[in-house]
Amino acid sequence: MSVPPKSVAVPALDLKTQYPAIRDEIEAVVRRVIESQMFVLGPEVEQLEAELADYCGVPHAIGCASGTDALILPLMARGVGPGDEVITTPYSFFATAGSIWRTGARPVFVDIEPDTYNIDPSRIEAAITPRTRVVIPVHLYGQTADMDPIAAIARKHDLFVLEDAAQAIGAAYQGRRAGSLGHASAFSFYPSKNLGGFGDAGMMMTGDPVFARSLARLRVHGMEPKYLHHEVGFNSRLDALQAAVLRVKLRHLDTWTTQRREAAARYDRLFQARRLTRWVTLPVERPGNVHVFNQYVIRVPAPLRDPLREALTARQIGTEIYYPIPLHLQPCFATLGHHPGDFPIAEAAARETLALPMYPELSEEQQRYVVGSIRQFLDAHGPARAA
Repeated sequence: MSVPPKSVAVPALDLKTQYPAIRDEIEAVVRRVIESQMFVLGPEVEQLEAELADYCGVPHAIGCASGTDALILPLMARGVGPGDEVITTPYSFFATAGSIWRTGARPVFVDIEPDTYNIDPSRIEAAITPRTRVVIPVHLYGQTADMDPIAAIARKHDLFVLEDAAQAIGAAYQGRRAGSLGHASAFSFYPSKNLGGFGDAGMMMTGDPVFARSLARLRVHGMEPKYLHHEVGFNSRLDALQAAVLRVKLRHLDTWTTQRREAAARYDRLFQARRLTRWVTLPVERPGNVHVFNQYVIRVPAPLRDPLREALTARQIGTEIYYPIPLHLQPCFATLGHHPGDFPIAEAAARETLALPMYPELSEEQQRYVVGSIRQFLDAHGPARAA
């Protein structure tokens, strides 16, 4: 029998538990910004940019207003527009394809790997046409896409690689950090991310100083210097309060990443100990990768996924489905002409995956309750009876 933890509810994400440990640091920097009366861009943003560039091993980091803007602005800076095509995954948050659409370009989808849920490099080359300009691999759930073959294809076809690293701050691939693996990269600091602000915030990175300068202009209406506009950009300035909060949190990020990885390993052990891995597929970490577990996503047979979620909700266990409708089947992209069955691996993942509670402070007691509750559900619904 699964025994509820002392605090019965196990939320999918618990930011309140983390805050007391950093409250004094946060309140001090917030006061510093308020006293400075410099609220938009300025020294706090410049220092965050320098610290994050150093953290990711990239020469240039440019702050912006959101992770979505961090995708749109590099596409704009690259000159992507109507008539162009951008290859990406159908299994991601909407912003990945929405940013392509906003430039006037056409998103071209490529199916995913069944174990990592990242774009399948072996399928990319077949999707390339003379109109293809950019490839956007998404580092989903905290693990990087398989970037070496993607980079090789991009070199062969002279394509720009823009990493969507919104969920992957601190992740690594063959010893290199997410954000340093393409021509440019986009990060989100939405509060639910591993490095989350107190609102929306984003960061772009690149090794190209000319491209970095273009990004810095585009975030302020294409302006450099003041009142001289080289192109039509838009207002995507990062505010100093967000930067100050993120600078505090960045100092703790590696510790939190270690705690997330430890929680993921505990989940693995608990599922294995309860002999559930015949019916529950666990996340994988590819050799040479460092997975930072923005999400811990399991997979169960499609007929059981939604009933399992309902059962966990009834036991006050928070879960989430990332993502129930793949991008190619979203109504707003109907003019692309896709139909169910076009990307079967992504569609299967959308029917079968479930994100369990995951945050650095997640306790073993809470995890035992989660996994025990899943075992009880499977016992009641048949699949685990023979175990």
